[in-house]
Amino acid sequence: MKKNVLPSVPLLFVLPFSVASHAQDTAHQGDVTDVTVIRRVEQHPQAWRLWQPFVIQGEKKKQLVVAFGAMVHGKKDMGDILASVSKDDGQTWETPVVIFDHNQRQGAIQFAYANPVLYRAPGQDVIWCFAMRCPIAYENSEESQLAAAFSADGGWSWTPVEMAMQYTGPLILNAGIVETEIQGQRRFLLPAHRNTLQKDPLGSRDHFILSSSSLLEWRLEAFIPQPESGKVFLHEGNVAPGDAAGELKIVMRTANYEDDALTTDPPRAYSSVSRDGGRTWSAAAEEPDLYNAKSKGFFGRAADGTHLYVYNDGPAQRDKAPGFPHGGRTSLRYKTKPPGGAWSEEKTFYDAGIKNSYPTLIEIAPGDFRAVWDSGTADTARTHIQFGKLKVKP
Repeated sequence: MKKNVLPSVPLLFVLPFSVASHAQDTAHQGDVTDVTVIRRVEQHPQAWRLWQPFVIQGEKKKQLVVAFGAMVHGKKDMGDILASVSKDDGQTWETPVVIFDHNQRQGAIQFAYANPVLYRAPGQDVIWCFAMRCPIAYENSEESQLAAAFSADGGWSWTPVEMAMQYTGPLILNAGIVETEIQGQRRFLLPAHRNTLQKDPLGSRDHFILSSSSLLEWRLEAFIPQPESGKVFLHEGNVAPGDAAGELKIVMRTANYEDDALTTDPPRAYSSVSRDGGRTWSAAAEEPDLYNAKSKGFFGRAADGTHLYVYNDGPAQRDKAPGFPHGGRTSLRYKTKPPGGAWSEEKTFYDAGIKNSYPTLIEIAPGDFRAVWDSGTADTARTHIQFGKLKVKP
């Protein structure tokens, strides 16, 4: 049988054949079920890692669409963005199509791409993919700008779109779009952050919120204020409805502000709350019950009001500690919090003795979630993209 290899293809080219992926993962512990491998790095000759997947539900009941990155050789965190469709609720996955192709030049400029965010506005069949694009000459994607494409056929083909941007600085994406209302007008909120301090001693590390009324034009809506006790590198935050009616809450990954190689002390996620639809936010504050050691977590709320936080346990990514001989970002854990209640004890999401990171979930029915994350081996990160199902009880 011919090996399933994705060639370098033009931006909107759809492969003339489709080989469904349905390989099961290795034996694991945890509450995630029906785990399958969507894609492996060996199927992408130009890539050395697959990373940061994002999942949404398609137009049909059992249809799912997952976008993920294929990291090209020589880059730390950018490459191509691809999408794969499942027609059977994640049991099998079709050969992916390219959304953003680093081989395609935009005039004289060649970009590489990172961090896809999928969104389908209520009542619309169009699926949007927002991502970051960065000149390919850069080593990493810290100096990216917003890119977008849409699909009108359920994720099988994609059309790039140039947006009207009223925010012109660099940005880094991570989390999904939330619909809200600001001063009587419907707005879409897209959380992002920037890390210009990495290359510029006069730069900054800020978390902010972009907003749009159309998904085609974006502006800076608000910054997340720093904690009153001192600066923290707030990044990769997820926005979801909060505890009170009309409240929005963002829960963010953290690191030391001056030296982002260090965690906060102790390693904790931070949060902020908005009570005016996302226009203004409270000063960020430590979440005492939510662990974070410089790795993306997922924060969301189920239909019944239960909050969910999925995260990596252990030390930071490259640190080693007793019980973690291969460094951090291995097991994925989670906690739940019922409406008006407290966070639960730690539960196991997925643990197979291998590297795992960057979970993203979507609720397809009350308490019934679909999840994706990038996975690896015991020693090598991000060798494949995994899918699973999680039931969250109130």
